[in-house]
Amino acid sequence: MKDPLAVLEAIDRLEVGPARLAPNRLIATYKIILGRKTDSLDLIYKYEDNVFAPGEQSSQNLADMIAAQIALNYGLFAREIVFRGRFDSHDMRFLKEMGENTAREIYVKKFLEYNPFLVGPAAKLPTVKMKSYLRSKLVFAGGSPPKTSWQTDQSRYAVLSSGGKDSLLSFGLLDEMGYETHPIFVNESGRHWYTALNSYRYFQRKYKNTGRIWTNSDRLFNWMLRHLPFIRKDFAGIRADEYPIRLWTVPVFIFGAIPLLRKRGLGRLIIGNEYDTTRRYRHKGIPHYDGLYDQSRFFDNAMSRYFAQKGWGIRQLSILRPLSELMIEKILVQRYPDLQRQQVSCHATHIKRGRACPCGNCEKCRRIVGMLLALDADPRRCGYTATQIGPVLMQLANTSLRQDAASAEHLVYLLSRKDMLPFLGDIRKPARPHHQIEKLMFDREKSLLSEFPADIRGRLLDIYLEHAGGCVRRQGGEWVDFSPAS
Repeated sequence: MKDPLAVLEAIDRLEVGPARLAPNRLIATYKIILGRKTDSLDLIYKYEDNVFAPGEQSSQNLADMIAAQIALNYGLFAREIVFRGRFDSHDMRFLKEMGENTAREIYVKKFLEYNPFLVGPAAKLPTVKMKSYLRSKLVFAGGSPPKTSWQTDQSRYAVLSSGGKDSLLSFGLLDEMGYETHPIFVNESGRHWYTALNSYRYFQRKYKNTGRIWTNSDRLFNWMLRHLPFIRKDFAGIRADEYPIRLWTVPVFIFGAIPLLRKRGLGRLIIGNEYDTTRRYRHKGIPHYDGLYDQSRFFDNAMSRYFAQKGWGIRQLSILRPLSELMIEKILVQRYPDLQRQQVSCHATHIKRGRACPCGNCEKCRRIVGMLLALDADPRRCGYTATQIGPVLMQLANTSLRQDAASAEHLVYLLSRKDMLPFLGDIRKPARPHHQIEKLMFDREKSLLSEFPADIRGRLLDIYLEHAGGCVRRQGGEWVDFSPAS
């Protein structure tokens, strides 16, 4: 039978690495081979500290794993992916499992759902149920490194920082509780860095443990897109809240930060993800994570297992899992106003008078402005102008938000009570209260109380309950109040 997904195979072979090391840098060549044509581009990571020992096999293994992550986005499109470098059995199993998961997520979210970047037959793919959507044969060339263990301290934290509310709140909480906390920024070479710029400059001035890693990963992603014939040639000029293809993005930053955690002996890696980023759905019988796997608690657990297998002594988690997006913004505004002033939750920013400013037009800006006004906070404190706020409310009243239904409806409910939304009758989603949104939410799939480390659990809950209206847990399809002390 004709293979309906064969149209996606745009690359004969994608070769990655091996990484070439200097004490503060890694370079790994990505090579695309199609017929007799080849093209290549170097992926680069630069560090402010000396984090590698060239010639040391554990440094080589770590660098090769960093270099491999971007390639996992292309398992649908290459007949073969060759990873050159040092990989052990844990690495190979991890890359295969994550490659399979990412291929399925991309197939569902980027091809079976509407995608403005697609052209040609790939824009009309049928729904096909398969055991695996990973079309690439994965080849590992270079040998296995010896197992090495790192010495880390579980009371010392790294916060993967981006300038958004989640990482700002995570840092504020840990710093208030007295833990040694290192805000780690990954500086992409393009405009995406503007999102983190205000926050990075603030932390750099105030906190000595601030770290920054530079990478050209965004250039590599765009270079890959130019080799995919089903992606519009003018993709860079299309305004959208989604990337054209990639969904394995957060690990590009996480693995890039690991050498700094190893250098500094940091035992816990904090990722800022809230309650509603853990999702499991089905699309016509195909299971998927709604394109949010690398923000889910399943991902945190998988990464922590992999780190343990490697002997790296790192646990990855989010301390925000029981919080809605609204609660994260509320605690940040009320408890850490200086940090909230640095917040930029927009990927179409511009520089004005030396500061990054939000666009005021995108879906993220609509959510942030709406939440701040619902909380009686001033959006101008984090860069929105008075002339932006009115149009943002107009858009908010007449367009949908990329939130779960309960969060979106509750936000509209709060704003409508304040008579802030124009054309209320035209709102697509009803103004309906969902009081769990302003409480701590626990359930067996999305947020478990037991997954908070025991040494921080009590103090963290005490802080949260100063701002939340109590705790609820999912029971029989309903939200039921409970006391965490019980």
